[in-house]
Amino acid sequence: MPVAFQPSLFDEDRTALGDLADLRRTTLGDGAWVDVLPGWLHGADELFARLVREVPWRSESREMYDRIVDVPRLVHTYGVGAELPDPVLTEARDALTAHYADELGEPFVTAGCCYYRDGQDSVAWHGDNLGRGRTRDTMVAIVSFGSPRKLLLRPRGGSVAVTHALGHGDLLVMGGSCQRTWEHAVPKTSRPVGPRVSVQFRPLNVF
Repeated sequence: MPVAFQPSLFDEDRTALGDLADLRRTTLGDGAWVDVLPGWLHGADELFARLVREVPWRSESREMYDRIVDVPRLVHTYGVGAELPDPVLTEARDALTAHYADELGEPFVTAGCCYYRDGQDSVAWHGDNLGRGRTRDTMVAIVSFGSPRKLLLRPRGGSVAVTHALGHGDLLVMGGSCQRTWEHAVPKTSRPVGPRVSVQFRPLNVF
């Protein structure tokens, strides 16, 4: 049975951004790091409902082990110049670009959206550096809406080292060599969990 979304008791009605000065950084090793700011986007639960309704979600499939399988989540990507589904997301993208200007070196320009409908929706271990080779670092900023889901991080080929439960407007930014030297995943779970939407801001040519 699907689990209904449970709003946070501490969320606000009006969407607004918090102060990025409150970000807390964790150094992972090999030049990788993550910044985390719980509840950065206020009013996130109301925005979650709008994203579920208004984003043109689609299912994808891919070849795996000589057969075609469904990707276990719904997706949509807003490319360069595309209007985002809510003005606060444009504000968030611009605020992140300004905050990380020295480390990023370029603006965030795309927004990939994922809709995890229940605990059986997931994303496998991966790094988002495929378009940049093995030597060029990039940064990915994730804003999460809806029910918290675990995002795991591990060194490439290693065991899980870091776990974050992200939802209700939480922000996580992966930077430095994180996309080259570490992997991240949202695993399936048999526990009853509600739906979650994540928005991943990326610079150009990163997927």
